[in-house]
Amino acid sequence: MSAPSKKIRALIVDDEELARHVVRELLQSHPEVEILAECANGFEAAKAFAEHQPDLIFLDVQMPKLTGFDVLELIGTDVSVIFTTAYDQYAMRAFEVHAVDYLLKPIGRERFEAALERVKSRLGAKMTSPHELAATARPPQQFLERLVVKDGTKVTLIPVSKLDYAEAQDDYVALATQGKKHLKQQTIAALETGLNPDSFVRIHRSYIVNLERVVRIEPYGKDSRLAILTDGTRLPVSRAGYARLKALLDERK
Repeated sequence: MSAPSKKIRALIVDDEELARHVVRELLQSHPEVEILAECANGFEAAKAFAEHQPDLIFLDVQMPKLTGFDVLELIGTDVSVIFTTAYDQYAMRAFEVHAVDYLLKPIGRERFEAALERVKSRLGAKMTSPHELAATARPPQQFLERLVVKDGTKVTLIPVSKLDYAEAQDDYVALATQGKKHLKQQTIAALETGLNPDSFVRIHRSYIVNLERVVRIEPYGKDSRLAILTDGTRLPVSRAGYARLKALLDERK
């Protein structure tokens, strides 16, 4: 007699109670899937993930405060995700490419079964980085409106308009906003791709600045310059960074 297969430990995340109920009902014929918790928002999902470390998450994309993309950034990569969403087809194609599955609402049983089988076959395989997934799923010309930062159990949402500058620190970026700095696990190159280039410019290999905060550019030694921000912060500007910065500032005159 063969040993029983290992249970698949799952979370259901959706701000609509009816939607959670539908997934729960569809899972009744799957005793191999154990529902660890149901979450009504992204904050609950991040907390439940930390507590239970599930294998699988049924994740809604469009939720208030924290979206499904935000939740993905917070929980890391070692989990399989089935999106339950009414999101646009462009995003759905991106999800398929990145080895996660999706279910468009209203969810049909046949499609649900196919998604579950697909995820079962891929459990244990390395998932795509949530930063890459979220960036690829974003439609063209749609830039970040806020940044999500996790510090232990605390989650901070930073509106991009409030970001003064970002500084590279190895595989992290320090996000400077309203007199504080928040450390986010993300490379500065990945952050740059999500920011609107009309508002943010890479002035140095280690710095991205919000153009609204730049008061002036000052010379600093031979062939070096500093960007002076509204709060007095002085940031180094490389030669290539100066060309980019000057071009954008000239456009605004």
